[in-house]
Amino acid sequence: MIARELIGTAQVPDGEELRLFRHGGDFMIVLDRNELMSTRMRGSEEALAVMSCARIAGATQPRMLIGGYGMGFTLRAALANLPDDAQVTVAEIVPEIIAWARGPMAEVAAGCLDDRRVRLVQGDVVDVIAGSAGGFDAILLDVDNGPDGLVRAGNDRLYAKAGLRTAARALRPGGVLAIWSAARDEAFTRRLKAAGFAVDEVTVYARYDKQGNGKGAKHVIWFAKLDAERRGKTL
Repeated sequence: MIARELIGTAQVPDGEELRLFRHGGDFMIVLDRNELMSTRMRGSEEALAVMSCARIAGATQPRMLIGGYGMGFTLRAALANLPDDAQVTVAEIVPEIIAWARGPMAEVAAGCLDDRRVRLVQGDVVDVIAGSAGGFDAILLDVDNGPDGLVRAGNDRLYAKAGLRTAARALRPGGVLAIWSAARDEAFTRRLKAAGFAVDEVTVYARYDKQGNGKGAKHVIWFAKLDAERRGKTL
């Protein structure tokens, strides 16, 4: 039996300690007893990007913000589905996450952070959103286990009504706010609608086989969009 090896630790600002483990050829990032992400399960993180790209396919020189690098699955899927003139801003608040991507997980990262379309911001995605009025065609958030601030209490600001309105202001007309979650949250769906969004809640699998069949746990992605009428009333 191959033992799980601790590779590194990282302190989340105003949050708990993250631990990076390697088990054979796989990596996993763990918070307390919660496995936040793993190279064995990437399907829903990739779906977050693929489905978002499909929703902004008509955008000219698309601009995307990804909140939380994680293991880079969402970023790599976005780059594979965006045109050459796109720009993807990645906001990551934990510097060790990026160090791991460039160090022990460099093979997993596959050079995605060095793509000329990528702009890396080492900081809080909340601040990026607040300073980017009308800046993005898509904002993708995967900074926690869902809209409950498990990893970091400060993430609650993203999911509160005021935070959702700020995100709406950061979107270009026709833009989409996409939020990943480990589970459904009916109260959050209602909050999105109260903030003026039309909401499409999609269930995806944690992983998919080569034939495209879903495996493992089911996760949720909310795709929230403002039409012209609602945008005027909300903003």
